[in-house]
Amino acid sequence: KSFESFLATMSSDSEEDQEEEQEQDISSQEVVTKYRLAGDIVNRSLQKVIAECRPGALVVALCDLGDKAIVDETKVVYTKTKIEKGVASPLVEKGVAFPTCVSVNNCVGHYSPLASESTLTLNAGDIVKIDCGCHIDGFIAVAATTIVCGQDPNQPVTGKAADVIMAAWNAGEAALRLVKPGNKNTQVTAAIEKIAKEYGVNAVEGVLSHQMKRFVIDASKVIMNKTTVDQKVDEVTFEPNDVYHIDIVMTSGDGKTKELGDERTTVYKRAVDQNYNLKMKASRHLLNLVNTNFPALPFTLRAVGDEKIGRLGVVECVKHELLHPYPVLFEKPGECVARFAYTVLLMPTGPLKLPCPQLVRVKSEKQIQDAELKALVFSAVKKGGKKKKKASKGKAKEGEGMEDDEEEGGDAGETSKASADAMDTS
Repeated sequence: KSFESFLATMSSDSEEDQEEEQEQDISSQEVVTKYRLAGDIVNRSLQKVIAECRPGALVVALCDLGDKAIVDETKVVYTKTKIEKGVASPLVEKGVAFPTCVSVNNCVGHYSPLASESTLTLNAGDIVKIDCGCHIDGFIAVAATTIVCGQDPNQPVTGKAADVIMAAWNAGEAALRLVKPGNKNTQVTAAIEKIAKEYGVNAVEGVLSHQMKRFVIDASKVIMNKTTVDQKVDEVTFEPNDVYHIDIVMTSGDGKTKELGDERTTVYKRAVDQNYNLKMKASRHLLNLVNTNFPALPFTLRAVGDEKIGRLGVVECVKHELLHPYPVLFEKPGECVARFAYTVLLMPTGPLKLPCPQLVRVKSEKQIQDAELKALVFSAVKKGGKKKKKASKGKAKEGEGMEDDEEEGGDAGETSKASADAMDTS
């Protein structure tokens, strides 16, 4: 979808277009199928990256692997084309909705470096946060997970790394049960902050969970990871057919992040409401590439092809607010940071969590003591649904990470069928 056609789609206000837009939410089974397929692709892409997270692995290669996995999978679904001005183009747009980022240790997020600038490799014991996103016809699924590089599968993660991982995971579980029609975003934020205190860690400031719409990864409704005097958002109520990207980030530090001067921002998103006549040739070339290939969703400068053009052209584009940057953020050195994220659809039957990787084996010495909070985290997601499996024999029953039943993600077992159905769908 080119920048011009994207704007035309977004600005259309005819009665027919409004009716079509009303059908483009999860009240349509076709839309749900597209979300499920995007979620499946994200999950498999994350699993491929996880499998390669070994000591010595080059981080930029891991980022490329995740993006390539998404591109390769989306190429073989919804394959019918249309002819415009004698040129064949996909009938259904699909591809990367957020580039793969691999953020290590105290790096909070958005690390997706240029191949020409990064030689960072993983070491045993590194806390690795991996995130990416995929869209099918503009319907977006995003997810993030946290692993420990080189972890012995027979030995759980312990110490402060275990504390932040368990806090982030259980905060995500609480959010899944609170993001339902009639509840408010402030309820979710309060639960996240309470769980952080239970584990003696902090929620990272400035992290937002966004409502998502077709081709919009950051719609107006948001949930804060943590409220501060300077950072607040409007209270909103969740509604049927809403779709959210739930993003939880916990740290053993104070939760305040900063940019480091030697780490280049490489992830950007086109600011669709901004225009400017750029002066530099490199800037105009970059913007043309963005308008053609990434008119609405985030991208990495690696994806524009020529990294030199990207480095030169992005400066003027950002200066005139044509591109929105996603800066690489860091906690203090030595602190542990964990992140889990997923996409949830507010279906009539209850929240539908799209699939994402399971929790690694973790054993924290700390547990949720608040009875009401514990009941929330370990309750069924849907009415009549099964509760979480109890820890298997020999494992800690609460402080240690355990695998969930698939229905905790909201019928996740059906997603493979959605993938198969889409293979021949136009």
